[in-house]
Amino acid sequence: MSFADFSNIESLQKLNTHLADKSYVEGTAASQADVTSYKAFQKAFPNFARWFNHIASKADEFESFPASKAAPAAGDDDVDLFGSDEEEDAEAEKIKAERVAAYEEKKSKKPSKGVSKSIVTLDVKPWDDETNMEELVANVLSIKRDGLTWGAHKLVPQGYGINKLQINMVVEDDKISMDDLQETVESDEDHVQSTDVAAMQKL
Repeated sequence: MSFADFSNIESLQKLNTHLADKSYVEGTAASQADVTSYKAFQKAFPNFARWFNHIASKADEFESFPASKAAPAAGDDDVDLFGSDEEEDAEAEKIKAERVAAYEEKKSKKPSKGVSKSIVTLDVKPWDDETNMEELVANVLSIKRDGLTWGAHKLVPQGYGINKLQINMVVEDDKISMDDLQETVESDEDHVQSTDVAAMQKL
């Protein structure tokens, strides 16, 4: 589905209705359908689009704007782009919020010179003092993932002859989920009782 002709207000109203419970024109992620509709709207309403994008880009400055010289009043001269029923304000606010959210997301994803990484210390607890810790360590270190680099490790006494494995790692935040990694380590049910993230900090 696409909306490429905004030569009449009905097309705009249809798109507005279509987006009532959706964030994108098609599917669950931005696509060329969104680009087509955006460009078509921009072409049909260039001044409004320019104004809207400009104001949306200043969303974090809204509270500092000076007060209006006169309170806005609804009248016959108002340009009603999103319908004229009682839901007008709610729809306009929703669209504005989505635009602001999109801008904030875009701003937060500006390319950086480095990859976001964290250094993590993981505690791996064995079942008991009879657990073969050499095998446990070897099984943990055998786990290979893109974005995961194992570091130093040591056995830490826990009492009653039981040692836990404490191991460091560097992970790329966008590639490694610690929940998934812990599940993988804990899948070694013959040796591992549980795991805990003892420490984590950004690099």
